[in-house]
Order: sequence, then C-alpha cells, then structure tokens
Amino acid sequence: MAGIKLFTLNGNVPLAQKISQELGVPLAPASVKHFADGEIAIDLDDSVRGADVYVIQPISDPVNENLMELLIMIDALRRASAHAINVVVPYYGYARADRKARSREPITAKLVANLLTMDGIDRFVAVDLHADQLQGFFDLPVDHLRAMTLFAKYFKSLNLGAENVVVVAPDHSGTKHARALAELLNTPIAIVDKRTDTGEVGVIGHVRGQHTIIIDDMIDTGKRVIDAAKALREAGALDVYAAATHAVLSRGAATKLSKLDLKQIVLTDTINMPAEKHLPNMKILSVGPMLAEAIKLISTNQSIHPLFEPQND
Repeated sequence: MAGIKLFTLNGNVPLAQKISQELGVPLAPASVKHFADGEIAIDLDDSVRGADVYVIQPISDPVNENLMELLIMIDALRRASAHAINVVVPYYGYARADRKARSREPITAKLVANLLTMDGIDRFVAVDLHADQLQGFFDLPVDHLRAMTLFAKYFKSLNLGAENVVVVAPDHSGTKHARALAELLNTPIAIVDKRTDTGEVGVIGHVRGQHTIIIDDMIDTGKRVIDAAKALREAGALDVYAAATHAVLSRGAATKLSKLDLKQIVLTDTINMPAEKHLPNMKILSVGPMLAEAIKLISTNQSIHPLFEPQND
C-alpha cells in the first residue's frame, strides 16, 4: 500500500476518512477553492509523480460542483505525472439519464462517462449504479460494488425470522433488487403494483402479518417509498422497513418520510447526509470498509470477487 495516495474532495469527506482509517493510509493534502464567481481551483500539496492515486468523490448534491471538482482534480493529477488515476465514485450522479426515453433527449450518463474518460482516468469504482449497463459506458476497467450484502447482514442481525419476512420491490422495475436481497435472506418477494392509468396501488404477493422490507437503489423524493409503505399497510403488513443505498433525499423527502409509519429506514453513507435530514428511525450503514477492501485488492492486483460473497459473521 506504500505506493498509493488517497485524495478526497468536498463531496463526502467523512466517508473518505473512514476509507483512510480502514486502509491505514492518510489522506493526501490538497486544497479545493471556490471563487466568488463559481470557478474552482485545486492545488496538490504533495508530489504524486509515479503514484497510484485514488480520488474519492460522489457526484451528489451539489451535483455539478462535485463533478467539476472531480474533473479538475483528475486534470491536476494527470499533469502532475500520477502513474494511475482511479476514481472512486460512491454515487454516480446523472445515472438515471442512461437512455433516450423521448426524442431529442440527451444520454447524460454517457456524457459524464466520456468526460471522465477523456480527462484521463484509468479505473472507475462505483457502488450500486442505477443500471448495470452503465458499466459499458466506460472503455476502461469498472468495478461495480454492491451494498446488498451489507443490507443482508444487517437485516439478519435483527433476527426477524426468515419465515416472517418479505422483501418488497416498490415497483416492477425494482424486482431485480428485491430478488437479490431475498436470495441472501432466503425469503419470498412481493411487488407494489401501481396502475399508470388510474393511480391505483396494490400489492402482488402475501404480506399480511409479515415484516416487510422495501428495497431500492436510492431514495430521492421519497414518492416510491411513500406509495409502497401505504400499500403495504393497507395490505396488512406487520411492519415496514425501507432500505436504499443512496440517500439522495431531495425536495423535502426527509420530512415526508418522518410522517410515515416506518419501523426503520436503512441507508448507506455513499452520500454525505446533512444533520437536518437525519431521522430518529434511520440506520446508516457504512460502505467505507467495502471500498477500502476494494482499493486494497485493486492496488495489489487481486480479484474483488470476495466482496460479492455473502457475509455470515
């Protein structure tokens, strides 16, 4: 690990510090300045010549500032003769714009991938991309890590009993996430079915008297969770948990979630959450150890496959 350097920008300093502690590698000094007109200046306070560099920066709110910080940092590292530039992006902003759903619509997720690639990165590391095909937007190594084993380990620790648990997809598109968690917990799944023509919401599957876990890749405005939680209550669920990797929580989502009868909201720290969005029933799982182990395996040319194995301890 002596040949690597860790850098963080303003996107998620607490997570970068956890990764640093797990690896036993200090964060390298760098200064990030925002001028009054919005321009960004970055100064590297240490030599990176010949080093394998890892830059930790989610593309989260403020999305455009964090993206520009990352692009400018990559340029600085490349011009300073870094041997390899690896970007660790716990949350990949613009990921939902991954196809043309309407005419004359941009594919912004591909544009961001092009910008990072043209800027000179050598490897891209992400957690729970919105769609698996985003990996193909990069013509370089991509390590797509999953938080699902973290959720499975946590829910197993609650001792709810596999026979009394149902994992729930908030809509049909989320079935894949629900199936993945259900397989790790050895439980059945259910699907919240919302008709687009009438707005009627129902539940496909047996949830009456069951502990239900709504699973998704992110909670943004909270509407999907809100609709799903209400439908599960009406269907007779014993209690409702909500779990998601990315806590985007925009447009007053935290306030809306606080009014729901949720047993617990389980999130990860891929996005740094301000204190005002924290709720008493929130549980934050850290992806820091997983990302630190990924960096360790990558830097020593080992397979990251063990990170996808279920954690039984």
